Amino acid sequence: MANYTISVIHGDGIGQEVGVEGVRVMQAIGEKFGHTFTFPEYLAGGAALDAHGVPLPDDTLKGVKDSHALLFGAIGGPKWEKVAHHLKPEAGLLKLRKELGAFANLRPAVVFDELLDASTLKPEVLRGTDIMVLRELTGGIYFGTPRGIDGEGPQRRGYNTEVYHVYEIERIAKMAFEIARGRRKKVCSVDKANVLESSQLWRDTVIGVAKAFPDVALSHMYVDNAAMQLIRDPKQFDVIVTGNIFGDILSDESSQLTGSIGMLASASVGGPVGFFEPIHGSAPDIAGQQKANPLAMIGSAALLLRYGLKLEAEAIAIEAAIRAVLKDGKRTGDIKQAGLPVLTTRQMADAVLGHLRAK
Repeated sequence: MANYTISVIHGDGIGQEVGVEGVRVMQAIGEKFGHTFTFPEYLAGGAALDAHGVPLPDDTLKGVKDSHALLFGAIGGPKWEKVAHHLKPEAGLLKLRKELGAFANLRPAVVFDELLDASTLKPEVLRGTDIMVLRELTGGIYFGTPRGIDGEGPQRRGYNTEVYHVYEIERIAKMAFEIARGRRKKVCSVDKANVLESSQLWRDTVIGVAKAFPDVALSHMYVDNAAMQLIRDPKQFDVIVTGNIFGDILSDESSQLTGSIGMLASASVGGPVGFFEPIHGSAPDIAGQQKANPLAMIGSAALLLRYGLKLEAEAIAIEAAIRAVLKDGKRTGDIKQAGLPVLTTRQMADAVLGHLRAK
């Protein structure tokens, strides 16, 4: 039993709707296991831009750093697309990740038997898929310099720099091998070493780290082939480790395996405060309509408990409740199936809470 401060940023769009459900589930876990959670709320993204003129206010950053973990909803939307780059909601998100030192983004993609028909892929291809994608989060082309837009007319150009240091690669690779040891002991490192020097350094460094993990099998794959193999034969993968931009793309692709991006949780860890969020974004087209699937947010709460607070039994309880509601035939619109009723955001969360409180 312990006391924990969990900072909460609901953000924009459906972040507001799913965020409150994540908090409700955390509160139920506290009641079940005897923990006390407090949930101070802060602004970031478009909501912060509207209220304070910046996408990441100083008090938000301080409050998050003073907490044990961050439960994050989603940010962004068409309303803020035309603001200056440094004021975009996404700029605040990138700064938050960097300030927290959250260099590793963990994105599990698990295919539930009950949702085999929700994906566009064949059930026999999907059945048994359980992948952990580790995306390096604070380096690479999203942060490299020089970057910018300059020139005039036909000579106007935009440029970004893909850059990695050995220490950045070593720490994410080490985490990948450690996680694989608790799974099926396979790591696939994804790069573009046949074209990019930064990827050659990536591959060489991962090979060096692998020497300390002789019990874990290491393979390498070019990113274009990895994108194809994820769809052709996803069960071949256990842990995938890759750079920032490749991980951004591949982890979103893996959402299609599960049937909906509304099912995918994520954990951003490596610094003193972990950052836990669904990967579905703010989905402004359905915001405020109670159509959003809260299971990705609820799954993110489970990752917070496991990786942020080291509370494994509590994380398992949430994951078991998610499996139970799917087995019960509970569905939101994104994973709807013929003959099964479509639940609202609140109703799906209530179903999860029912299972948590029943045992």
